[in-house]
Amino acid sequence: QVQLVESGGGLVQAGGSLRLACTASGSIFGINDAGWYRQAPGKQREAVASISSGGSTNYADPVKGRFTISRDNAKNTVYLQMNSLIPEDTAVYYCNAEILRARYWGKGTLVTVSS
Repeated sequence: QVQLVESGGGLVQAGGSLRLACTASGSIFGINDAGWYRQAPGKQREAVASISSGGSTNYADPVKGRFTISRDNAKNTVYLQMNSLIPEDTAVYYCNAEILRARYWGKGTLVTVSS
């Protein structure tokens, strides 16, 4: 059974950095396209960043210049490097990935940015 497991969340002060990781297991096939989403308390889930199988990236306007999405195909892992964090970045961060034409979600990792 394919699973996506996020890690790297935690509590950080404003201006700090965190690196999230999303690792796929349970499949002999690798991650194709992938993305990070977040859901803040009382708000809808929103897209944060995406990366294609070829490495092309896209970012939501609020995180451009601060967040970087990357991938390590050998480790079947997608990363989200988050710098210059602000309290508005506080949310549960979810990984979404396509593996062999099916899409999967992780269970999320909580990021809390204190002011």
